[in-house]
Amino acid sequence: MMLKTDRLILRGPKPHDLDAMFAVYSDPLAMRYWSCAPYEDRQQAVDLLDRRMAHWTTSPINFQITIDDRYIGNAGNFRDNEIGFMLHPDYWRQGILTEAMTAIIPYLWRAMGHDHLMADADPNNAASCGLLRKLGFHETHRAKNTFCINGVWSDSVYFALPRPAASR
Repeated sequence: MMLKTDRLILRGPKPHDLDAMFAVYSDPLAMRYWSCAPYEDRQQAVDLLDRRMAHWTTSPINFQITIDDRYIGNAGNFRDNEIGFMLHPDYWRQGILTEAMTAIIPYLWRAMGHDHLMADADPNNAASCGLLRKLGFHETHRAKNTFCINGVWSDSVYFALPRPAASR
């Protein structure tokens, strides 16, 4: 399974993604609002890539975002009906995640039986919250102290996107 947009190829994970994945997941800026601390050890990226490759064989719903076959991030369904996305900071503010998610969401509606998609973000992450709203997600609720990373608590804002009637 592969999705193509004007600039991107959204595909399954490949072994040669490892170095680029480690570059993203070890970057403190990229990981600022993520649910874990930046990776300190390359083995963490090896383990993540291995899990993604194994999962892709049975459930191709979390895509590697690539330009010229170079991994720059990922987006799609993470678990249950929850979506998420990660992008290397060099590619922020270029509309890449909007482009990727605009292709991925219709695919998820076809591939999955959920009546809605969910997402959560740190309320301080204006870019992610803005993207979710742009994609049609609406805020459902907020929660305090949902993640503790290196002794620092962060909050969450939760979003939902109902399945369009046309895709039922």
